[in-house]
Amino acid sequence: MICKGKSGLVRKTAFALGLSSMAFAAASASAAPMALLDRNGSRVAVEPYAENIVRVTIALDPELASAAPGEGPNAQPNAEGWTHRADTTGDVFASSALTLTVDAKPYPPAPTMMERYFAPSLPPVSLSVKDADGAVLARMTGWEMAPVTVNGEKTFKMGASFEAEAGEHYYGLGQNQEGMLDLKGRQIDCAHNYDAPAGETVCVPFMVTSKGNGKFWGIVWDNPARTTVWPGLHSSTRFQSQVGERVSFFVITGKSTDELYAGYAKLTGQTPLPPKAAFGLIQSKARYETQKELMDVAQGYRQRGLPLDVMVLDWFYWSRMGQLDIDRTYFPDPKGMNDQLKALGMRSIISVWPRFERESRYFDMLSTKGWLLKDKDGNVVDGLPVRSDRAGALIDSTNPEAREWFWGKLRDNIASEGFDWFWLDETEPDLVPDGYFYSIGSGDRYHNVFPLVHTSGVAAGVERDRPNFRNLILSRAAYLGSQRTGSLFWSSDVKSTWEALRRQVPAGLGFTASGLAYWGSDIGGWQWPSGPKAEHPILVDPAGATAMGADYPDYPELFVRWFQYSVLTPTLRIHGQRPGTALWEYGSAAEPILADWLRLRYSLIPYLYSLGRGTYETGAPFMRGLFMDFPNDPKVGAIGDQYMLGKAFLVAPVTEQGQTKRSVYLPAGTGWYDYWTNQRFEGGQTVEVDTPIERIPVFVKAGSIVPIGAQVPSTATKQAIESIRVYPGANATFTLYDDDGTTNAYRGKSGGKKAELVWDDAAGKLTSQQALPTGQSLNGLIRIMGAQ
Repeated sequence: MICKGKSGLVRKTAFALGLSSMAFAAASASAAPMALLDRNGSRVAVEPYAENIVRVTIALDPELASAAPGEGPNAQPNAEGWTHRADTTGDVFASSALTLTVDAKPYPPAPTMMERYFAPSLPPVSLSVKDADGAVLARMTGWEMAPVTVNGEKTFKMGASFEAEAGEHYYGLGQNQEGMLDLKGRQIDCAHNYDAPAGETVCVPFMVTSKGNGKFWGIVWDNPARTTVWPGLHSSTRFQSQVGERVSFFVITGKSTDELYAGYAKLTGQTPLPPKAAFGLIQSKARYETQKELMDVAQGYRQRGLPLDVMVLDWFYWSRMGQLDIDRTYFPDPKGMNDQLKALGMRSIISVWPRFERESRYFDMLSTKGWLLKDKDGNVVDGLPVRSDRAGALIDSTNPEAREWFWGKLRDNIASEGFDWFWLDETEPDLVPDGYFYSIGSGDRYHNVFPLVHTSGVAAGVERDRPNFRNLILSRAAYLGSQRTGSLFWSSDVKSTWEALRRQVPAGLGFTASGLAYWGSDIGGWQWPSGPKAEHPILVDPAGATAMGADYPDYPELFVRWFQYSVLTPTLRIHGQRPGTALWEYGSAAEPILADWLRLRYSLIPYLYSLGRGTYETGAPFMRGLFMDFPNDPKVGAIGDQYMLGKAFLVAPVTEQGQTKRSVYLPAGTGWYDYWTNQRFEGGQTVEVDTPIERIPVFVKAGSIVPIGAQVPSTATKQAIESIRVYPGANATFTLYDDDGTTNAYRGKSGGKKAELVWDDAAGKLTSQQALPTGQSLNGLIRIMGAQ
């Protein structure tokens, strides 16, 4: 998308999903930066966005340095509260939250003989960022710009380097499934890649740095091309994008990680509160082949007294890829099916792909209009020679007309049949754009932008055409700002192995550390159940299990452990390519364990839904790496196999076959209660915890308030509060929130109800200044756990 600013500069405009209208609009060319500096030919633009957010752009061309940000950020510059002065050290930009100094650079002398061979040709630029206390948070030491030809386009590799201190840790940059949370000392390929060896990678170029002393800063790298990042490698952190003509990044500072996430939300958009059904069980399978099969599973949950909120209809329900229809041979009455689900208190999600087979009814029209991914000659790209399942052409969702048309067909052909929400699969996209062209330019230049534009088109359509129905999208990939589309994300088509389960925990924490709160995984793995022979005694008798073959007897045990973990993540979704996926298809020994954990999930919905409201208001994720809540504990920096769920629960998943004990580190500075036994422990120690198959280690931080809900068949039934548990040891507050769960009224002042619960530890008393959202009296609900 190209527009021309008043100066005559051709500028790429950011795709912006407005927070009120949720509609795409081309952002106007940005106002002039606060300052445009000259460093001997290198031009440096400084552009504040808030007192703790500043953008730095470096280019040789002053117009490029002054140009607007790329796709993702949708905020407007705001220099209120900032000052600028120049002295012998350089140009100093200051607010109440940070000070940015762009170092002075004297005119360089003639190069020495060695410098003629090894010194960079770019005029050097360096800068530093200090917090409000004057402590140095970041120091950029240089930038790079190397000419290359990519996809026939003469361009540059662009990059910048920053100093790295010995005690720093690095988190985020999207989804990486290599098994570690801390990115320090690694090479991170920040690019969407379905075929990444360890599992799909997703690029969200926002990285949070903890300096190990309670000091934090974040960097948003403003370039959608493939980007390689080396965090803390050889005392340096380096970013390098494969396509670009400038370096552009935002620095966000804060006294806590939550302040960084508030800054990220201010810069790239608010996270909507999902419909309440999204916090319950989402049941899926690859695939339900008939309407009867899907309804039998839904009825099976109700007949067994098991709660369930959403049934998912995955792929190949259509007559042909790209028809955007429903095959009536196998689904004769989709509207009636959805009516039956609603009568059961359930909702539905349907998978829609962005691919169009050449023989499908819309292919010729889309091709003629130029709304499909093209090669350099303008020909439609029909599949890629990488995997056999890649037939079909990709809709070009960078084109606003194509986005609008796509949503219209979803609305008229599919939503009209009663389906509630959409699963937008293949949002990487699976048809890799490198070497090809979108309407906005080279697929290499815009490699990472597709999941943002594709989901945003549907979100904007839902906002306009279904204004009082809360949006939800399942998406397999993300980019800067994708949280504003109402998407729930998951780790893609992972294998059904213990190794895959182990990798999910740090992968999910890295994703939420990137500022996107709603993440989960296909419980049990997506790929056909196949794994190495069990090395330890099997903890779940596989008798009666139909979810796998006889050659994988420990699969029910794996599913139980995966389910236990997922109950304590933002979303709970069963999915997979196997004969059966419903809770009773893992054998008679597994079913009662799974049922108990499912009921635990529903008892926690008042807690989880309140956390979701908190994320909507603050931007902070509620599945949290330990580094977020215990910044002064040096032992938590690299822990990626434990996490906090909200501020109360510490979760330590069991990810080893046959494991009946595991070590758990309890962060220092607070007491902890074993959730199952109420035994109290002091923090700052590692404890050995029994892990029989019925449970995984869960601890509650002293000074926590946890509302527990009564059992309901789904979130469509109004849920009373069964008890409010208090874990003493410190003063505590908790904001209990509830609303209708389905409309957008939550955005207004009268759309929901809050009660601020306050625990006075010295007095041993819990009070609330407001009535509980359920209308219940606080008296009789309070349960004091353990002993002080």
